[in-house]
Amino acid sequence: MELNSVKETDVLVVGAGPTGLALACDLTRRGVRTLVVEQSDALFPGSRGKGIQPRTMEVLDDLGVVDAILASGGAAPVGMVWQNGTRQGEHDMFERPGPTDSAPYGEPWLLPQWRTQQILHARLTELGGSVAFGTTLTRITQDEHRVSAQLSTGTVRAAYAVAADGGRSAVRRALGIAMTGEDVDPAPILVADVRIPTLDRLNWHVFPGDGAGYLALCPLPGTDDFQLVGQITDGEPDISPAGVRALVAARTHLTADEVTEILWASDFRPRAAMAERFCEGRVFLAGDAAHVHSPAGGQGLNTSVQDAYNLGWKLGQVLRHGAPASLLDTYEQERLPVAAQMLGLSTRIHRGEEQRGAATMQLGLGYRGGPLASGSAGALQAGDRAPDGPLPGGRRLFDLFRGPHFTLLAVGTDAELPPLDGELVHIHRIEAYEPYGKGFFLVRPDGYVGWAGEDTTGLSDYLAKVTRC
Repeated sequence: MELNSVKETDVLVVGAGPTGLALACDLTRRGVRTLVVEQSDALFPGSRGKGIQPRTMEVLDDLGVVDAILASGGAAPVGMVWQNGTRQGEHDMFERPGPTDSAPYGEPWLLPQWRTQQILHARLTELGGSVAFGTTLTRITQDEHRVSAQLSTGTVRAAYAVAADGGRSAVRRALGIAMTGEDVDPAPILVADVRIPTLDRLNWHVFPGDGAGYLALCPLPGTDDFQLVGQITDGEPDISPAGVRALVAARTHLTADEVTEILWASDFRPRAAMAERFCEGRVFLAGDAAHVHSPAGGQGLNTSVQDAYNLGWKLGQVLRHGAPASLLDTYEQERLPVAAQMLGLSTRIHRGEEQRGAATMQLGLGYRGGPLASGSAGALQAGDRAPDGPLPGGRRLFDLFRGPHFTLLAVGTDAELPPLDGELVHIHRIEAYEPYGKGFFLVRPDGYVGWAGEDTTGLSDYLAKVTRC
């Protein structure tokens, strides 16, 4: 974009982290003109949000990047506790239920955040989108028809804008939306990506610290790196290379010289905070701009990507398929309670009040009782996550759901169906399947059951809320 030029687009996305990139991929595949701007000159370089939960793996499957995620990452290694330079034994920090027919991703998957962003960025490019790096937002205004954003490169006018610019969101501050919360832990945390060739990569190494603060070294799959996380109980974190090496030498049996490289380092204070609202007119908050988590339990990046996934299809329906603008009101109505729930979970895990378990995997999250949940049938209620399952010929239900459309499943019934727009709603009849039971299930583009019934009474009325059908 040339300086002082005016660019028109459908959606302006501010921030090219996991949230902004996932949203841009979803919008672009829907044919929604999307401009992503990022004030940095390149993608984020650190490993920060390294854990991808099973539900987010399903989102990435739908966005077309799960094969690259699987190839680049690995399962979380079992923890090894150290004391005075001696291994005390293994301690697994995660439940590992394993894959099932209905939930094909059975445990958290680890890869550094920088790699996740590379994969999403490559997918966006493949879809025909791009990111304007080195572009800073300086002002944002709106009226009832559009958003106007002043950038360092010119002016953008968009139908809608999304703040995906992190916990210190410039967009959120410009909108005057308050962020309230609490410090989860008074001790700051140092996080760094380091290389330690003398340390084995078979375990997630944990050094409890004996009151001096813990330190952990997690091998990052697909790299030669470890993510170092250290609690600082005395003074402020020193993120210089010398400071990182000194911390390792002080807390472990390793010497400073064994840390051969420090690739990235940062510090933060664990905090739980949430914006008082996720929308102001035509501008939406997503990801860390809307909620900030303790890293304990690996909920921040995952909740953020799922914000994008919830918002993307709704913007697509309004901008491309004639859905009423009121559909966008359901973004905050659905996602704010989920974010609050996940913030509470992260905080409890950080404080040792709850263990990592099924809740952290986010497969049980849903929208029962929400504004887009209507009816029940068989084993499911509207608002539930739509389970995966095998189909004849080696296909799976997730293969039917993949893409920007709605899917109407007629499960174990031969009842007649009403005429529907085949582009917007794909119809499939399948045999009775225990996770569904029998009935009709309209699966939203984000993989949740929106409407369910023993017959199709009420289906047309539901579709009128979310599409032009």
